[in-house]
Amino acid sequence: MRTFEKSSKLDHVSYDIRGPVVAQAAAMEAQGEKVLKLNIGNPYPFGFSAPKAVLDEMVDRIQSSQGYSDSKGLSEAREAILSYCKKKNLPNVGCEDIYTGNGVSELISIAMQALLNDGDEILIPAPDYSLWTASATLSGGNVVHYICDEKSDWYPDLDDIRRKITDKTKAIVVINPNNPTGALYPREVLEQIVQVAREHELIIFCDEIYDRLVMDGLEHVSIASLAPDLFCVTFNGLSKSHMVAGFRLGWMVLSGNKEIAKDYIDGLVLLSSMRLCSNVPAQSVVKMALDCIDSTKEYLCPGGRIYEQRECIYNALKAIPGISVVKPKAAFYIFPKLDTERFHITDDEQFALDLLREKKVLIVNGSGFNWPNPDHFRIVYLPDVELLKTATDRLADFLSTYRQK
Repeated sequence: MRTFEKSSKLDHVSYDIRGPVVAQAAAMEAQGEKVLKLNIGNPYPFGFSAPKAVLDEMVDRIQSSQGYSDSKGLSEAREAILSYCKKKNLPNVGCEDIYTGNGVSELISIAMQALLNDGDEILIPAPDYSLWTASATLSGGNVVHYICDEKSDWYPDLDDIRRKITDKTKAIVVINPNNPTGALYPREVLEQIVQVAREHELIIFCDEIYDRLVMDGLEHVSIASLAPDLFCVTFNGLSKSHMVAGFRLGWMVLSGNKEIAKDYIDGLVLLSSMRLCSNVPAQSVVKMALDCIDSTKEYLCPGGRIYEQRECIYNALKAIPGISVVKPKAAFYIFPKLDTERFHITDDEQFALDLLREKKVLIVNGSGFNWPNPDHFRIVYLPDVELLKTATDRLADFLSTYRQK
């Protein structure tokens, strides 16, 4: 059995939505101050709701959801997920290859625990959703961050990926659509990543939780569909697309060449069994939810809330002197860049704290997503247009005089 290294390995790991800035915001709220929160991708507080059919199904099924399910999940839930996988062209998948979890977060932790021994390396994007880095580090692995290139619509830098592969590299993580940048990777970029993984016999981990929140008439392509000869693990769920973040229901799908990963799969079975099963009431609505697969499309078209809020935040940020920004194509995040020389910024966490204290606007600094430079921050654009305008007005006023000491 693998042994754990001291938790002090996490000293340099960033935590997306937690830390000193969020603690300061909580302290301010405890004193009665109103904070405009742009830091967390939780749709419900901003007036988004699950489809009525999904909520009704939860109520109807609660009586029969009181016991444990199979450790991988209810058969009907996994069958519904399997049908979705077929629509996404994931190769060589059966119900036995599908694991439900208490959100994708739990499954990422299980996947990393089963994979990594001390000293193993795993490639994770920068910026990333920082749970990936934290889970891999806790599992004893060494995280190597490859750069996503802002000048190329935040696509992964293939040359940087190649430079960073060693004989200790076991896998590569692809977050598409991406949190925190909102980037959507085209087929040709995914094909290049697959070819690199093929050349170096890497496992591909695909975080696709936002695959149904795509705008501008674009199409999401699952990277696993391009790699039938490789072993891929794809993560998805209902939290974002169906606005049910609190239900904690995600899934993990094994596809492609499973023969080369038998020992790893045995580890996944063991670890998933140890936590007994995922949330059964949430599992019970998977079939209904996937039958309502287009429930968020109205939000993503011109005139829809998410689309119009993206347009609002992008145009407002672009108009602020000292900020540049790439327009996101998916999800509900935007990752603007600060002119660090103009504002004398050397510490992005201090920037976030200063903005919070002076203007009561809560954002996440870029280093919270393992971005190496103090020049970015993430905004969640779930609040309505009026709130976003208020936030960007405050930000513009703040930056008009800000110089970091």
